[in-house]
Amino acid sequence: MSGSVLWLASPVHTKSLAIPSSRWGRRSHCRISSSVSVSVSATLVATAGPRSYESYEEMVYEVVLKQAALTRKERTNRGVLDESVPLSWDLLSDAFERCGEVCEEYAKTFYLGTLLMTPERRKAIWAIYVWCRRTDELVDGPNASHITPTALDRWEKRLDDLFKGRPYDMYDAALSDTISKFPVDIQPFKDMIEGMRLDLKKSRYQNFDELYLYCYYVAGTVGLMSVPVMGIAPDSKASTESVYNAALALGIANQLTNILRDVGEDARRGRIYLPLDELAQAGLTEDDIFAGKVTDKWRNFMKDQIKRTRMFYDAAEQGIFELNPQSRWPVLASSLLYRQILDSIEANDYNNFTKRAYVSKAKKLLSLPVAYAKATVGLKSS
Repeated sequence: MSGSVLWLASPVHTKSLAIPSSRWGRRSHCRISSSVSVSVSATLVATAGPRSYESYEEMVYEVVLKQAALTRKERTNRGVLDESVPLSWDLLSDAFERCGEVCEEYAKTFYLGTLLMTPERRKAIWAIYVWCRRTDELVDGPNASHITPTALDRWEKRLDDLFKGRPYDMYDAALSDTISKFPVDIQPFKDMIEGMRLDLKKSRYQNFDELYLYCYYVAGTVGLMSVPVMGIAPDSKASTESVYNAALALGIANQLTNILRDVGEDARRGRIYLPLDELAQAGLTEDDIFAGKVTDKWRNFMKDQIKRTRMFYDAAEQGIFELNPQSRWPVLASSLLYRQILDSIEANDYNNFTKRAYVSKAKKLLSLPVAYAKATVGLKSS
């Protein structure tokens, strides 16, 4: 199980998006520790310099600081697309329209929420969603068994090209146009690809620090990609860093929710996305996961995991209210829906081995007006 398309929505794999091979057209930060105490932090390993870090969480925090600094500069244009690529208005319009269709198909609730955003922000978020989904499908889609590290290297090279204004296809063109209009940085995109690399070679996580890094790579990154597009409210008194930290926390929460929902499914693939040291502390082993029996030890373990995940949601919520008012609705809707997955796990008596926790269509529809009311009135959940 890989990514979660965060302030966006977690992709539900049904059918694959084609990825053409040829060019188109030719410290107070929030830290929730493994012991489930509230303390929020963050940063990255792939590009870490000579400085040493006490934890991966500390590393990720430096990425947050960098993204916040870029937004503070309020750069509204990162350059002009390569003129050698024929990006006419009609072609871009078609590209964004298709991105919207993909978003509507795979993340309908979130898509409905984006309709409240300004057209420019809405289209940009669709473009980011599609790139994240395509990246996730490289290791979690129907062709995942054929993906190699070399294929991910090629995907990263393609990312470099589109950030230089050289898109390969219409989806790339939509994202390339987006980064020319918003202060979107390439680092979170590269980090997401690093998460895909991690999925190819790692199927166990010794502790929560390791799992936190994985969650950052595949989901927290989406929040960092999205904040420059979502925008921070003009009257917000919050620091830019705190808003980015909240975006990161929501991504971590969403991915942890994915993990807790999919324990049985992942075990059948030989994967365990749970901190092994915490399993041991609860008196559980890998064999218990593969056996898939709900015991009192498992229930107690799951209660702690859910408690920590909810802490990440709580840490994220205030930051949502610092976003541009028109951008709050889809984020709140996504957060509300994901919280309900945790409720469903509890309702299933913590049986996430053979029962898949889900939110019914009726509850999804009901969550939209609730999220809208909170977004427009500014109410906070109790």
